[in-house]
Amino acid sequence: MGAMSALTAVFSAKTDWHHVADVVIGKPLAILGLVVLALCIRWVLGKLVDRIVRHAEEGVLPDRFSTGTATRRVQRAKTMGDLLKSIVTGVLVAVFGTMILGELGVNIAPIIASAGIVGVALGFGAQSLVKDFLSGVFMIFEDQYGVGDVVDVGDASGTVEAVSLRVTRLRDQSGTVWYVPNGSILKVGNMSQNWARAVVDVSIGYGEDLARVQRVLKDVARDLWQDDDFHDVVIEEPEVTGVETMTPDAITVRVLIKTAPMRQWAIARELRQRIKARFDHEGIAMPFTQKVLFPTPPYAGGTAPTTTPSEAEEA
Repeated sequence: MGAMSALTAVFSAKTDWHHVADVVIGKPLAILGLVVLALCIRWVLGKLVDRIVRHAEEGVLPDRFSTGTATRRVQRAKTMGDLLKSIVTGVLVAVFGTMILGELGVNIAPIIASAGIVGVALGFGAQSLVKDFLSGVFMIFEDQYGVGDVVDVGDASGTVEAVSLRVTRLRDQSGTVWYVPNGSILKVGNMSQNWARAVVDVSIGYGEDLARVQRVLKDVARDLWQDDDFHDVVIEEPEVTGVETMTPDAITVRVLIKTAPMRQWAIARELRQRIKARFDHEGIAMPFTQKVLFPTPPYAGGTAPTTTPSEAEEA
């Protein structure tokens, strides 16, 4: 009996040592392996995000005329890169943190079930929020527009005052502020990206010589292009495309000028002012609406006369 008790004690000691070894060595090694794996995945995904950010910094359109757009795009791309890295880190911490809790003997079934319930709830209840978030990410990475740009998003148009992952804030010419969810933007018209074009329609009368008018318009537009004050604003030599429309009142001739972003309106105003002064100097008349007024007959609203004007004179 004594030998049997001693053997049992030794076996129990060995079993305890196996348990101690598993707790002291096995589980820490497993946890360390999970941490190393998480760090490796984080490093790989970080490199992928950096590559995407470099591609976003280059942009989808070349910056030929200014460096302000490129600087803004680089800053925004770096911001998005930091955000994506934070999201990746959060997801990895959640996943591998749960696995580490499982290695420590914690029952993770309720955690996984709760995560599934939260995911389903978000899928049904926050579809528009997820759509806005994803649309905002792609719009920022593709540099569709930024703060200070003049855009038309369909439902609203104006100057962009703020861009976030969920909503874009615009201010129109009347001063009204519009908050447009990114997920509801189906198309964007950006009037201030890379270059713009001033379109000036000039109306003339039918009695004017079209060839002479076009020659004068070319001279005025060329003088504006060669003006030192507008050297960095007007990008290419202006173009007079010719007769655009013909109406019962006038003939419309169109002038096109390629300008720097956001300067097309100022250039159009300056060109109209110069055209008006040159037309006055050249004696070119611009059409104007003429009205012919007929006096109201003296019997309007009353009884018509019973005699003709000739009979009245004889009387």
